[in-house]
Amino acid sequence: MSEFSHLDKHGNVKMVDVTDKMTTARMAKAEGKISILPETILAIQDVTLPKGNVLTTAKIAGIQAAKKTAEMIPMCHQLNLSFVDIEFDIQENAILIKSTVKTKEATGVEMEALSAVSGAALTIYDMCKAVDKTMVIGEIQLVEKVGGKSDHATEYRPKVGVITLSDSISSGKGVDKSGPILINGFADSGCSVNHKKVLSDGSDELVLTIQSWVEDGVELILTTGGTGLGPRDLTIQTMEKIFDSRLPGIEQALHAYGRGKVKTAMLSRLTAGVVNGAIVICLPGSTGAAKDALTVLIPTIFHSFHMMSGEKH
Repeated sequence: MSEFSHLDKHGNVKMVDVTDKMTTARMAKAEGKISILPETILAIQDVTLPKGNVLTTAKIAGIQAAKKTAEMIPMCHQLNLSFVDIEFDIQENAILIKSTVKTKEATGVEMEALSAVSGAALTIYDMCKAVDKTMVIGEIQLVEKVGGKSDHATEYRPKVGVITLSDSISSGKGVDKSGPILINGFADSGCSVNHKKVLSDGSDELVLTIQSWVEDGVELILTTGGTGLGPRDLTIQTMEKIFDSRLPGIEQALHAYGRGKVKTAMLSRLTAGVVNGAIVICLPGSTGAAKDALTVLIPTIFHSFHMMSGEKH
């Protein structure tokens, strides 16, 4: 069972920090049912109830409830919703309420979709309670969610290798902090990370190590370090010579994310490409760059292996 994300290490409630999460298109659908007497349903359809047009009012209320979710549920984030819709399926003795909510944010809109259904159901109840004492609201549930990591929960997980390039770390004078971040991040996402190595900047072993790992079945290799502006920062030049093809989209996504957080990211160098069927991504050596890479790459990078195998996408 996963840990509760809304509790800190002391067991106190907290708001989940989504500052560093990628902004992506997200959608959620929910539904619920309110049981009503058949004669009440006829009155709703004929718009003869004292309080007026029930379904139109309920739709407006549901949309408003979705937009007010963060004010009603304490730990929800205030989101800029791009679309909210409510539909009603009128049955013999019930009304099925369906909501669809969309946004382009760093977190999902499941609660907004559920709030929309709840708000619409409560409004129907309020407008009909004078003539129907038998109404029951129930079966409110999330029926679909698109966007975020759950989209890729069943994606293929590649074998991963991590190479740290640093003169100080390879000589024992420094401690590797970025490598373990990448190793743990991909391992936590379900990848096998059994290949790890530390090399000096500009090492002749870099290409030989990558070629050996690829032959050993490693499918995704990340290097950290050796991408600066110094005379021994040769990772980029070395790797671009052996790429079968470049992956500029990965490079652009990593750069764009970094620039959105730190202005000096514009000075960083990185590259990505394919070597004998394996993806190689060369990152700056900072811990921040490693953390950013995990945010940008996981889980989207996993889909690339379906593409490379010729599957439809």
